Order: sequence, then structure tokens, then C-alpha cells
Amino acid sequence: MAYEIITIRCLDDNYAFVVANTRTGEAALIDAPEAAPINAALAARPDITLTTLLLTHHHHDHVEGIDGLDRLADLTITGAAADAHRLPALDQMVSPGEQITICDTPFHIMAADGHTLNHIAFYAPALDAVFTGDSLMTHGCGRLFEGTAAQMCDTMQGFAALRDETRTYCGHDYARANLTFAALFAPEPQALATRLAELDQLDATQTSTTGVTIGLEKQLNPYLRAHLPQVKASLDLPQTTPTVDVFAEIRTRKDKF
Repeated sequence: MAYEIITIRCLDDNYAFVVANTRTGEAALIDAPEAAPINAALAARPDITLTTLLLTHHHHDHVEGIDGLDRLADLTITGAAADAHRLPALDQMVSPGEQITICDTPFHIMAADGHTLNHIAFYAPALDAVFTGDSLMTHGCGRLFEGTAAQMCDTMQGFAALRDETRTYCGHDYARANLTFAALFAPEPQALATRLAELDQLDATQTSTTGVTIGLEKQLNPYLRAHLPQVKASLDLPQTTPTVDVFAEIRTRKDKF
């Protein structure tokens, strides 16, 4: 495949991502937390040219690097139409359910409400990749600043419906803390042990912790497992408890963890 996903560490624990079409040289950036590391990563790749910036949501740690990007005037900035009033000036407005072509491949716009209202995610089927911002996190989900548990639960179910092979790219490195919490809610034991060992290796080599598959998240992430009997039992909740209420209880406990 003529595509490459480049992960860029920004600020204290943020990630930005570059999707590069290595055949055409076009590249798209997902979120811009900090300009300097993004500019440096692109300068190290003279074979690609940034043409597009995709924004998942309006929070400052996802947009504050925009003004410092090299060749900013050449970028098409794309974000949610419903959030245009609090995003940087957009050249292209999109809504959930739409499809756009970026770097010569389709990207589907997914609703990802919960962390904020009008949060969106970008799913590229040909790449088996979804860029989730602060909605689905590695082994967790984003804090509910504006949306409700019901909205975030719907968002998680949307991600769970993607192919198990789909890799998830989120906006922060919270993997270890999330997994420590997830271990309380009946994850698959072998998957948990394997992933803990892998995180040790990733930490030792300062390698990105994001890019795990939906299939693995279904084994570990309690927010994708709130419908399961063993998860309800781990919370001492009746088996008749609706999934959204299980989800809400897990998120409430995480906020206090």
C-alpha cells in the first residue's frame, strides 16, 4: 500500500498524525497540538508535502500549533461544520456521515460526541485506520467535558462496529494509566498480560503506544465491553443493567480513580 502513518509526539502527552501517500507525495495532518515537532517531522521527509489539516475538535491542545505550521497558507483546513464557530477558520466543513477524499483515499466522517459536542473522527477504510481524537483512547475514552455518557456510549459502539483489524490513533498517550484502570473490569486475561509486557517494551524504546486494533480494544477497553456480563459483575451491578448505565458507572469511577 502506498500510504504511511507517521506518529508525532507533541506537548506533554499529545499525538499528531501525518497520513502520507508515498506514491503522490501528498500528506494530511490530523490535529496540530504543537508546531515545532510537526514541522521537524515534515522537514525530515522532503518526499512528502502537507496539503490538508483535519481537526477532530476545538480543544486548544489540538489546534494551538496551527499558526506555527510551515506553509500554513497552502493547507486546506477541515473540521466539523457544527463546530465551526469555535474552530480555527475552516476551508472545508464536514458532517458525520459524509465522505471526503484526502491524499487520494476516502475518509469517512464519524460522529464522536462525548468528550466535546460536535467532536468528529476520521476513518480511512483503505488504511484500516481511524483517527479518534479524544473520544476513543487507547484502552479508555476521553473525559466527558460537554457530552453525556449516553453520547459517548453511542460513540464507542460506532467504533466497535468497525473491522477488528482497524487501528486506532488517539490524541493522547494515556495507555498505561487507562490499562491500569481497565484491569479492574474483567479484561481478557491473556490479552492484558501481553499488552502490559508490550507497554514495558514501548516505554523502554520511547515508542508510540497508540495504533492498537479495534479487536484488541474489544478485549481490554471497558467502555467497549460495558455490555458483557463479566463487566457488570465486576461492578457489582445486576445483569439487567442497561449498557449505557454500566458505561456511565465506569466513567464515573475513572473520574475518581
